[in-house]
Amino acid sequence: MPLAPDCRLYLITPPSIPDLGGFAAQLQAALGAGDVAALQIRIKPASDDEVLRTVDALAPAAQAAGVAVILNDRPDLARQSGCDGVHVGQTDASVADARRVMGRDAMIGATCHDSRHLAMEAAEAGADYVAFGAFFPTGTKDTLHRPDPEILSIWQETMFAPCVAIGGITPENCAALVQAGADFLAVSAGVWAHPEGPAAAVRDFGRAIAQARQS
Repeated sequence: MPLAPDCRLYLITPPSIPDLGGFAAQLQAALGAGDVAALQIRIKPASDDEVLRTVDALAPAAQAAGVAVILNDRPDLARQSGCDGVHVGQTDASVADARRVMGRDAMIGATCHDSRHLAMEAAEAGADYVAFGAFFPTGTKDTLHRPDPEILSIWQETMFAPCVAIGGITPENCAALVQAGADFLAVSAGVWAHPEGPAAAVRDFGRAIAQARQS
């Protein structure tokens, strides 16, 4: 199977963050525990003010650690708040619209569920990465699609845009996705709900990724 040159973590916030200060401390600990490429801020439902406050509270720690800050759904708020990019779903702004709002240097990602056709359209429209999932059951959001890890292998063999695997991923089940060729593992509850805390989760993921790549 075509392993990606590297496989890194892509953290996604919980949908609700009642204590921004406390969560910012958890985030900082997680970022210091391993190789994290990006943080997607995804809180729903939320007002514009809530979204902007969340970005203000979390972005400094991420950007200080060299971690890209991606806002979910809202190119307008992503640009206003100084995020590095935006992630759009199939019912959100198009990749082309997100690019027009964010500019050529922003990072644009797109949800593609279990569809290589959607992923190819997103890549052709200028997406910097495509996301497939949910690979496993997840309580973070409602999901209808359950792709086979083979979609990651086929993508690596045929396309250049990086691919993100998402949905119910834990240190215990991530090996098949790493070996199939995921460039990034997008994780939420797998980190924030870890019984030993987010930093321990990031360390566990690092070990699991390394072991999968050696297998």
